[in-house]
Amino acid sequence: MKRQAGILMPISSLPSNQGIGDFGKHCYRIIDAMSKQHVHIWQILPLNPMGYGNSPYQPFSSFAGDEIYISVDTLADYGLLKQSSIRNYNKFCEYVDYEGVRQFKLPYLKKAYKTFKKYYQEFEEEYQAFCDSAHWLYNYAVFITLKKQNDMKNWLEWPMEQRNWIKDHAYSLKHLDDDIRYEMFLQFIFFKQWNDVKEYANAHDIEIMGDMPFYVGFDSADVWENQQDFLLDGDARPTVVAGVPPDYFSKTGQLWGNPIYNWRQMKKENYDFWMKRLAWNDQYFDIIRLDHFRAFDTYWVIPAQSTTAINGEWELGPAYDFFDKMFEKLPTIRIVVEDLGELRKQVGKLRDHYQLTGMNVAEFEMEVKLLKRPRKENVILYSTTHDNDTLEGYYLDLEANKKIALRRFFHNCGYDNRTFHELVIRYCMDSKADITIIPAWDILGLKKEGRMNTPGTIGSPNWEWKVKNLKEFYALLPQIGEWITASNRT
Repeated sequence: MKRQAGILMPISSLPSNQGIGDFGKHCYRIIDAMSKQHVHIWQILPLNPMGYGNSPYQPFSSFAGDEIYISVDTLADYGLLKQSSIRNYNKFCEYVDYEGVRQFKLPYLKKAYKTFKKYYQEFEEEYQAFCDSAHWLYNYAVFITLKKQNDMKNWLEWPMEQRNWIKDHAYSLKHLDDDIRYEMFLQFIFFKQWNDVKEYANAHDIEIMGDMPFYVGFDSADVWENQQDFLLDGDARPTVVAGVPPDYFSKTGQLWGNPIYNWRQMKKENYDFWMKRLAWNDQYFDIIRLDHFRAFDTYWVIPAQSTTAINGEWELGPAYDFFDKMFEKLPTIRIVVEDLGELRKQVGKLRDHYQLTGMNVAEFEMEVKLLKRPRKENVILYSTTHDNDTLEGYYLDLEANKKIALRRFFHNCGYDNRTFHELVIRYCMDSKADITIIPAWDILGLKKEGRMNTPGTIGSPNWEWKVKNLKEFYALLPQIGEWITASNRT
């Protein structure tokens, strides 16, 4: 594997005229800026429709895209809106007001759909090609339409005839036909805009690393459509749920609440749901970061009525059988695996058997004896991740003697930078790791205000961090480019 450097910058965190980063001009500008400084990987977070707590890891679908990322300015470029009619919303805000953005964008999306129907022939060939390729599209459009009809309630709370449509198709959807087609239109536009961004990145020698959660949300089209593939009771309620036991993130563990896969049933189906999911992601990302890799070996199962993740137990995952099938079906897929935490040795053996690239996080290694340890090449080294405090936020909480010891270590490495985040970034760049990825909040040297997510907590301020502009980021990039060049990552 080539020595490379990348940047983690969520799409939602980019500047925008409408309150959240989108697929508009700032995507292209940041690609231009990264390309000039030899950054060859842009890592993002999941783009699926966000569910509870606006978490991209609890989506309404693991195939669909969230229309919140659609650029209304780009819709004007398509002739679906008049540019003069578009107003700004929270343009200079440094956090995302998700509900406010959705309400603001809704009239523009509805107007664009109305124009799309009027001039359908201009889009027909491209639209039909997308619909033909998206096997999941119609059922998702029905799912989200019925959710909206039921005030966004969990699908278990819908009228039984609507709940069961996915099984018997007895409930008539005729009166909802236009609403369903509106949802299909949104998905067409989402992937049209995203595909343009990806093609532009690839043309500038930048690969997009997407992020694929291991689990899916219960209140999702995924579970609604594939109930046999999850451990549910006779009323379709989860009997057990997902999480992780106590670790360095949480003393009581993390109770995620996602439904557990019925791996026996999935094996009979040759893991069809997973293969389709991987194939779809492979189409729209160059590299897939597969979250919670350890669950393919062993996963933590918690009784559905539990209030913490403490009282769970480990179950064996599909392991080699799954990955043999994956590489048989998708021989060219490129994945990296999140293999963090206290793992049994079998997880490493599974990873290494398929020569998969794992992850290290520098912030987890902030002990001199750990920093001195030899590092493997076939890893991605992060300064921090979206689940960590920023480097400077972490540094603030250290005791004085530990701050002194760490600075002495980095200065002995030959780094004369004054700020802690720059010392760690240079250390990461010079490491033996094939790939180094630095989140935007660490490049900016942000403290706790730049934290993206705190595991074990739900809702604000998680997932809300964004920048009002990229002036400072762009000013700092040439220095990052020098360190990339000096560490032979060009």
